[in-house]
Amino acid sequence: MDRLSSLDAWFLELEREVQQLHVGTALLFDGPPPSLAQLTAAIESRLDLLPRYRQRVRRVPLELGRPVWADDPGFWIGDHVRHVTVPPPGTEVRFRDLAATIMSEHLDLSRPLWQTWLVDGLEGDRWALVNKTHHAMIDGITGADILGVLLDSDPDPEPHVPAGWSPGPDPSAVRLAASAVGDLARAPLEVGHVLTQAFGAPLRFTRQVATELYGLVQAGEKVIRPESVLDGPIGARRRWGWARADLDEIKAVKNSLGGTVNDVILAAITGGFRTFLEARGETVDGQTVRSMVPVSMRAPQEHGIRGNQVSAVFADLPVGVVDPAERLAAVTRQLSSLKSSGMAVGVDSMFAAANLVPGTLFALGARVAARVPQRAFSTVTTNVPGPRVPMYLLGHRMTELFPYIPIGLDLRITIGIASYDGRLTCGVTGDYEAVPDLQVLCDGIEAATEELVALVR
Repeated sequence: MDRLSSLDAWFLELEREVQQLHVGTALLFDGPPPSLAQLTAAIESRLDLLPRYRQRVRRVPLELGRPVWADDPGFWIGDHVRHVTVPPPGTEVRFRDLAATIMSEHLDLSRPLWQTWLVDGLEGDRWALVNKTHHAMIDGITGADILGVLLDSDPDPEPHVPAGWSPGPDPSAVRLAASAVGDLARAPLEVGHVLTQAFGAPLRFTRQVATELYGLVQAGEKVIRPESVLDGPIGARRRWGWARADLDEIKAVKNSLGGTVNDVILAAITGGFRTFLEARGETVDGQTVRSMVPVSMRAPQEHGIRGNQVSAVFADLPVGVVDPAERLAAVTRQLSSLKSSGMAVGVDSMFAAANLVPGTLFALGARVAARVPQRAFSTVTTNVPGPRVPMYLLGHRMTELFPYIPIGLDLRITIGIASYDGRLTCGVTGDYEAVPDLQVLCDGIEAATEELVALVR
């Protein structure tokens, strides 16, 4: 049994009727589609490399501790790999609508927290996979690792010989409760270990605490912000829009105007929000849109299925700036400042401290938080690194990758940014009822990208 971290458990507890907390991707491939049996066999042959895919979440009696991962004795891959056909004529718009419907459905929390859908019927001799995995199981970096396991850089790879698998014993309620009580008893020892480190290296410990406290102050200053049309109640249905960019062109903008690739695409997203808000008749002069920007806390050598290892900073996207070059400069200055502010370290320290909170209090706090409107940010923009070279599944080349980021906590729009084989794509999630004009934002992102590219072309 592995206990969920405080952040993993937080994502699990935030799940509610109108708030599905799974992330996902749409992967498009060339050629005629494989059969469902072929895809199922290919995925099943790799499951020994993805242990979480055959585990389910077990809750601790009386919520004495955070839930644990345990092998699912009733695991059957047919519950997780499914098939659907895009309605004729199989256009991209109809495919996106179908994928959004799939994403609007909750995962079964009593089973392993993932699904893969084989989608055929696309025009242009194409097919697709739509993947969804609960956020309690993966973050953006881990998601990239999963793609690396399921996809191959060689169109004709050596067959993978899976290791045999049989589920471990299903933990009883008594064992779950005893394990949680044992963890509670060890909590004072963890505090003692921190104090021992402090006395052993007082200067380093002082610097670390100072950085974390300063970061918490920086994050605290971002807690309250004006409400906007991007905030408000949401329903259970989703829209999913896409925007595209050329990575070489984005790099040319970066090299000419400064900043990073992430700064350039965030500036384009800022321009997209400006177009979106203006189309709704909102005043944008002098305004900003506050976005939570997740930050990976993994060491460079850390890979594999190890749950969420992310923190966050809060960036004010300058939608009030008209000139695209000035907009990029403003985004670059702000992101550079946030990187050195310690905010990400401060937010990360809050989640680390939450690991010491008793399970009952933690679950109660998460459920209250899921129902109380938050006023810290209006959207999420997260960068999901993808493969840099062409990838294949069952000999078929993957042509495009679009990320899906869930909405919730009164956020009506979130944006995922993915890179793959020289392309950048944005997957834009919106509430179905509140954001019927989601395509305006997607078109605005592409137009703002072209504005920046035109400056250096």
